[in-house]
Amino acid sequence: MPFSELRCLRCGKVHRPAKNLYVCEKCGGKLEVIYDYQVIAESVSKKELVKRKGGVWKYFELLPLMNRKNIVSLGEGGTPLILAKNLAKELKMKQLYLKDETRNPTSSFKDRPMSVGVSKAVEFGARAVVCASSGNAAIALSAYAAKAGIKCHAFVPAGAPESKVAQLLMHGAHVVQPQATGEGDPTYRLMCEAWRKFGWHPIPSGGAFNPYQPEGSKTISYEVCEQLDWQAPDWVIVPTGAGTLLSGTAKGYFEFEEMGLIKEVPRLVAVQAEGCAPIVKAFREGTLPYEIPTWPNPKTVAGGLVDPYPWDADTAIPAIKRSNGTAEAVSDAEILEAVKRLARSEGIFAEPSGAAGLAGLIRLLDKGVISSSDVVVVEITGGGLKDVATALKVVEKPITIEPKLEQLENLL
Repeated sequence: MPFSELRCLRCGKVHRPAKNLYVCEKCGGKLEVIYDYQVIAESVSKKELVKRKGGVWKYFELLPLMNRKNIVSLGEGGTPLILAKNLAKELKMKQLYLKDETRNPTSSFKDRPMSVGVSKAVEFGARAVVCASSGNAAIALSAYAAKAGIKCHAFVPAGAPESKVAQLLMHGAHVVQPQATGEGDPTYRLMCEAWRKFGWHPIPSGGAFNPYQPEGSKTISYEVCEQLDWQAPDWVIVPTGAGTLLSGTAKGYFEFEEMGLIKEVPRLVAVQAEGCAPIVKAFREGTLPYEIPTWPNPKTVAGGLVDPYPWDADTAIPAIKRSNGTAEAVSDAEILEAVKRLARSEGIFAEPSGAAGLAGLIRLLDKGVISSSDVVVVEITGGGLKDVATALKVVEKPITIEPKLEQLENLL
C-alpha cells in the first residue's frame, strides 16, 4: 500500500500504523501520515482521475485506509467551485471562485475529515469514538458514527449554538458541555482523559491527537485543481481556527505538485477572527509553533474558529511560509458583513466561520496584498443554518401587514 508509516513531527520517530496509536510513543508529538508518491503516481494520473466518480474517496490511494470495505460515506466531497461573477464585479476582481463546502451532508467541510476518521476507526475495530469540537466536527462525527453503527461521545463548549447541539442529539451522540475554567480548552482535556480511560477512539477537529482524519481535508485542494483544469489558483483563502483545515489544504497542493499533477502551489492565506487569532499573531511575530501561548479569553461571533490553542500550528505556519502566503485577522463586523454579502451577491448562506475567508479577502484587497488580477479561491466552510440566531441579529425583521394590496403598495 502507498500508505505505510507515521512520522512524528516533533522528534522524527517513525511508527508502523497500529490500533490505538494516535500520538508518538516516544514524545507524545503529532504524527504525520507518510505516502510513497512514486507508487501512487503509477496508478493515479489526470486521465485516471477524470474517469472516477466525484467525492472524497475518488482519491483512495492518497488516503490512509487499507481496505475499501471499511469506507463509511454519506456522499461527502465533490462540492462545486463557483465562479463568483457578482462578487468579483463588486470587488473589481478578474476571477474569484468560491469552494462551496456547505453542500456536504452535514453542511460543512468537516464531513471530509470525519468520513476518513470514522472509516479508519472502523478499520481498527472501534466501538466508540470521541471528539472535542465547537460544533461542526462533532456534528459530522456523530453522523458518520451513526452510519457506521458505533457510539459517539462529543465534548462541546457550553456556548455552542442550539442549532448545532440539536444536530448532534438527533444523530444520537452523547453530548457533554464542560464549563470553561479560563485555563486551556476543557473539551480537549476531557477528550484526552476519556480516550485514555475508556479506550474511545479520538477523532477531534485537530490533528494533534489523530493523524488520520485531517487527511480528508486535502481532497478540497485536489478538487480545486481538477475544477480549474489542473491549474492552481494564485491564492487560496482559508478560514482558520486550530490550523487543521489550512494544513490539509496545503498538503493537497503540495502532494499534487510532487506528483506532477500541477506545476506550482497557490499562496495560502489563514484568516482568523481578531478575538482569537493565535496563528496570525505567531506568524507575524515569528513565534515558533510549539511556543505559541494559549489565547486568553477568546471571543468572536465566528464560534467555529475559536481554538484558544492552535493544535496544528506546527503544520499550518510552515505551509503558509512555504507557499509565500500570509495570515490576516478580521473583526466580527467584517465577518458579519461578509455573511450578508455572500448571501445577497452569490446566494450562499454561510455561518460566520464559513464566511470569514471572504472578509479576509476584502481586507487583503484593500491592503493591496492581493491584486485585482489574481485568480483567488475562497473556501466557504460551513452553512448558515448552523447558527440561525446570529444571522437573525444582522438582518431586517419581516414586516406584518393585513392581506390588502393597498397596504403592500404603501409599503413598496
